[in-house]
Amino acid sequence: MAKVKKVKLKLKTHKGAAKRFKLTGSGKVMRRHSFARHILTSKPSKRKRRLGRSVELSAADTVAVRRMLPYGR
Repeated sequence: MAKVKKVKLKLKTHKGAAKRFKLTGSGKVMRRHSFARHILTSKPSKRKRRLGRSVELSAADTVAVRRMLPYGR
C-alpha cells in the first residue's frame, strides 16, 4: 500500500482587503479615510490634511481583516 503524504493547504489572501489594509510591524491594521478623493475645494485644509493620514482600524473590524490577510500582507 502506498503512503499518503498529508499536505497543509495554503490560505488565499483576500485581494480586496490586501489593497485596502496594511499591517504594521507591531500588528496593527491600518486603513485610509474616505471622502478624500474629489470635491476637495469645499473642504477645509485642516480636514483634508487629516483625511490624508492613515488611521488604525477599529478593534471590532480587526479580527475579520486579519482573517482575510493570513500572511500579514
